[in-house]
Amino acid sequence: MKICIYGAGAIGGYLGVQLARAGVDVSLVARGAHLAAMRANGLKLLIGDEERVVRPPCTDNPSELGPQDYVIICLKAHSITGAIEPMRPLLGPRTRIVTAVNGIPYWYFYKHGGRYEGSTLESIDPGGRQWRELTPQRAIGCIVYPATEIEAPGVIRHVYGDRFPIGEPSGESSSDIQQLSNLFMEAGMQAPVLDRIRDEIWLKLWGNVCLNPISALTHATLDVICSDPATRALSKAIMLETQAIADIFGIQFRVDIERRIEGARKVGAHKTSMLQDLERGRPMEIDPLVTVVQEMGRLTQIPTPALDTVLALVAQRAKIAGLYGMNPPVEVKSRVFA
Repeated sequence: MKICIYGAGAIGGYLGVQLARAGVDVSLVARGAHLAAMRANGLKLLIGDEERVVRPPCTDNPSELGPQDYVIICLKAHSITGAIEPMRPLLGPRTRIVTAVNGIPYWYFYKHGGRYEGSTLESIDPGGRQWRELTPQRAIGCIVYPATEIEAPGVIRHVYGDRFPIGEPSGESSSDIQQLSNLFMEAGMQAPVLDRIRDEIWLKLWGNVCLNPISALTHATLDVICSDPATRALSKAIMLETQAIADIFGIQFRVDIERRIEGARKVGAHKTSMLQDLERGRPMEIDPLVTVVQEMGRLTQIPTPALDTVLALVAQRAKIAGLYGMNPPVEVKSRVFA
């Protein structure tokens, strides 16, 4: 069983260490100082006071690795299209692609059913390249709940969590997905197989769509955003708009809005990933977390005035910082491939 972690950063590195320790034939694709450190000293994972070090194959040239059984994509979602070409040597006839990314994945409308079946979304899959070239037939959905960070090149710090819910777009319990779930479990992680993976995607996105941009605009942590009456109310307004869109797609939220916000508040003085990216000068995940919801609102003809305002502000903030180069698609038509 061969697994490649494509994008062995904080989350990808955590997965790589855990899988390697479980005896899985795992390889890592990374770059820069992080890759150099892994090659020289191995990849170190810090969990509490424990250090775990592994030395799996790691490279910035995927053609060295050959076809894989699973490719787990741990890139920022806006980086995936640019990785399609170098990823090709990893894809054999039966390779499955596990999208361990934030936001709506490229395969979302595959096996979706109804009038939107086969649609693609420009904000997350420009020109439909991921749909055509990676293909939705290969995809397995994955939601990332753990929090990790790169403490130094080649060193990953685990903060909390070990859950990676997974699911087939069709909802079926295939042999591929059961095998992947078992591998994660043997590696000390949880990967429950969900028959409604899209519900879980929206549940995480429900908080990200409002809390991430608000934090980037205010530099406030989750506890502050969710406690302050004004930013809590703004978050709720965006979540109500998002829920109206999700309802059109048949999404079932297992918690209500107040419980979702309260859950975020209890995380405490945590900086969202978008705020961390802004502070560290890294490209911000505006499109997969916010613009895509606006686009799906246009697709379903659901108005999103609160989201539109926050999106315009955070996009301008990111552009001024040189961390966002795409104009949000306000009036777009999703492509459909027969």
